[in-house]
Amino acid sequence: MSTRSRNAVLVHGGFVDGSGWRGVYDVLQRDGYNVSIVQNPTLSLEGDVAATRTVIDAQDGPVVLVGHSYGGAVISEAGNHPKVAALVYIAAFAPDKGESVSSLIADPAPGDPVPPILPPKDGFLFLDREKFADSFAGDVSAELAAFMADSQVPWGVDALNGAVSEPAWRVKPSWYLVATDDRMIPPPAQRAMSERAGSQVVEVPGSHSVYVSSPDAVASVIKQAAGH
Repeated sequence: MSTRSRNAVLVHGGFVDGSGWRGVYDVLQRDGYNVSIVQNPTLSLEGDVAATRTVIDAQDGPVVLVGHSYGGAVISEAGNHPKVAALVYIAAFAPDKGESVSSLIADPAPGDPVPPILPPKDGFLFLDREKFADSFAGDVSAELAAFMADSQVPWGVDALNGAVSEPAWRVKPSWYLVATDDRMIPPPAQRAMSERAGSQVVEVPGSHSVYVSSPDAVASVIKQAAGH
């Protein structure tokens, strides 16, 4: 293992919390990495970037910063931290300057699956519980998908609308794992964002919850980024 980046900081997306990283955490810890999980409040992009920067500040040495889904927007901004040596996007949004998750999902291509996001309630978003498994977690057990649906974290509309100011992928090396069976962020959109960012790309069969269902594949990409 390269000594370049022994620290991995993992950032979750919307509707979920950091516990979904447990499998990836276990693999990386076993292989000698120091792993920290950010618990985003998901109230605003600014707040989540601040939470992520706090965790990065605490690391001893260079960091590989990893984001899933909306977490990709968070790491695109927080990745400008001087300790961040590489970025890893796991089926994630990679906004450019001035873009937000909201703007990136505004015009789905014909035939693309549309995430079953319910209308905002008191400034928060949820996924339709009945459609959660099919859209978000198609390759985890039915029991786990049901738990994820019933333990959703309210996703703030302000977080969805938060625009990135200076995308770190423009100045730092990045890796991107495309989940080829994703029904939240269509794979063609993932490929377009990864190409724009100049990322090294790995494609893995998996749902939007690929970070839960395929921890070894996800950890492998993180280790590639750590050894660059």
